[in-house]
Amino acid sequence: MVFLSGANRGLGRVLAEMLLANDVARLYAAARNPDALDEVVALDPDRVVPVALDTTDHDAVDAAAALAGDTTVLINNAGAAAFAPGLTAPPDDVAREMATNFGGTYAMVRAFAPVIEGNGGGAIVNVLSMAGLAAIPPLTGYSASKAAAHSMTQAVRAELRPRGVSVHGVYPAGIGTEMLAHPSIPHSSPQEVAAGILAGVEAGDEDIFPCALSSAEAEVWRVDPKGLERQHTSH
Repeated sequence: MVFLSGANRGLGRVLAEMLLANDVARLYAAARNPDALDEVVALDPDRVVPVALDTTDHDAVDAAAALAGDTTVLINNAGAAAFAPGLTAPPDDVAREMATNFGGTYAMVRAFAPVIEGNGGGAIVNVLSMAGLAAIPPLTGYSASKAAAHSMTQAVRAELRPRGVSVHGVYPAGIGTEMLAHPSIPHSSPQEVAAGILAGVEAGDEDIFPCALSSAEAEVWRVDPKGLERQHTSH
């Protein structure tokens, strides 16, 4: 049983399609606006359960965890991004990115970890970003929020591993979706990224670089983190 946030569009929509194609028994598909999930539900009304969820609303997060009490895999895909230089980015946009990409992901992990453990174990998959390992200047707030979520992912992994819950961090580079496509940033297709995520979880990889672009950047980051920083500042 899989719970997927941000399931209504972009990477989340493609993940939903692939999970259903892989015969997942039940898919809890979550989005802020439940009406936006109509097309996802139509893919298989018998297996898709729509969930209205704003991950920054902790009461709503707790309610979602109670509703989806048979979840064994949580995919934290909901996110927010605003393109703006760090010194001129609207403070409200940066706060929204931090509240969603870090705070919302953290709240989901805290709410669903005991659910997954109680069901005999499973996996938590946090969709992060290469921008969380080396910042991209046009995405200052986004980069900072993903860096925070990266650190949180590492911390809870150590806590949850002995409880039968694996924690996976996903580090795509640019993705060609409505939220993240930008003419100055190279990007991969959401189909390539989604397939890489599912393959990485299946293989048990804790750090998943789900596309050719992110795999290439990861090679740079492993040996020369400063080099990846310089590479990202050239965007």
